[in-house]
Amino acid sequence: MEENDVVKSLAALAQPARLRIFRTLVVAGPLGLTPGALAEALELAGSTLSFHLKELLNAGLVSQQREGRQLIYRAEFARMNALLGFLTQNCCQGADCAVPARSSSCC
Repeated sequence: MEENDVVKSLAALAQPARLRIFRTLVVAGPLGLTPGALAEALELAGSTLSFHLKELLNAGLVSQQREGRQLIYRAEFARMNALLGFLTQNCCQGADCAVPARSSSCC
């Protein structure tokens, strides 16, 4: 992941409503959620939700797919994992860290 992409992703998540939207989509998993379900779950107005989803889409953190008349939004797990990988890539300069070992992928 390029540094500019990391900055774009972190900037998109550096807003409370967008962070809540992204985390809700992570919980939803690969099935994703419709804007209506997101708005209801997060108690956001449709126009507010639309604005924040656009920012997350532009950062590559969520995807949008049309299924019939519905739009489905999903967290982009590959992008999320790449971001986490970038942030921890040189952790402790290669030494054993105090952080417990995890698999290389979150999802």
